[in-house]
Amino acid sequence: MEPFEIEINEDLQNSRIDKVLSTVNPDWSRTQIQQWVKDGAVLVNDKAVKQNYKVKKDDQIVVNVPEAEELDVIAEDLQLDIVYEDSDVIVVNKPRGMVVHPAPGHLTGTLVNGLMHHCNDLSGINGVLRPGIVHRIDKDTSGLLMVAKNDQAHVSLVDQLVDKSVTRVYTAIVHGHIPHDQGTIDAPIGRDQKDRQSMAVVDNGKHAVTHFNVLERFGDFTLVECRLETGRTHQIRVHMKYIGHPLAGDPKYGPKKTIDFGGQLLHAGTIGFIHPKTGDYMEFTAPLPHDYLQVLERLRTNK
Repeated sequence: MEPFEIEINEDLQNSRIDKVLSTVNPDWSRTQIQQWVKDGAVLVNDKAVKQNYKVKKDDQIVVNVPEAEELDVIAEDLQLDIVYEDSDVIVVNKPRGMVVHPAPGHLTGTLVNGLMHHCNDLSGINGVLRPGIVHRIDKDTSGLLMVAKNDQAHVSLVDQLVDKSVTRVYTAIVHGHIPHDQGTIDAPIGRDQKDRQSMAVVDNGKHAVTHFNVLERFGDFTLVECRLETGRTHQIRVHMKYIGHPLAGDPKYGPKKTIDFGGQLLHAGTIGFIHPKTGDYMEFTAPLPHDYLQVLERLRTNK
């Protein structure tokens, strides 16, 4: 891989090198960059530096990005909840707490590990770590995902996501009382300039649209149905925070005082798409998980 080169200007000087590089290339995490610095893969003016090095104006930085390692995915019997399956697609109901695909340092217990045990005919377009995966939901979001079993199905499902023709409906509990019954949030999403590990509504972000309907009100909380028109990273979590109603339980975008749920109260309950081979529209639903229902019952009792 070709080295990545950057010259420091006045806007970037006096910042830590990991912060600067993660700002220049948002695909690099600061943890990843710190390891590269430690390994001597990052040179400043042709010399290795320490992880806490603060860049200076006119510094010449070269990043020798290591080649990605091809990692074997271990097939694990994770007793997946398969909602639908044929020779082209699988629809699976992912439990809260499960990561969708492996990553270095987190190679077991993921949805992909379970899928590899369940079947051996997944599409290979996304490589060894993400076979069959055409879209994701967050670790602590439960609900439905569509998975491709061959490359033709993969291309078809991705095209439908790009065309915004896939139906994706989520149920969320948010903070605050939403007075109106429905609304649309049309606000671009990109990396948060203050926290590169988070997303935010930013002027130069990617187009993002979320439609919502109020299902029930509980005084300090509101139950909403969110329908995605686009599918940006953390879209519902970011958009609901943007309008002043962050998701309950959300450790990243919610307030410190929230419902103790171990993660955001968000469930991907409905997914619909055109079958890659038959051309028929198919739609699937998954009920709210038991622990989610328990939170709703407490809110109804206390309102």
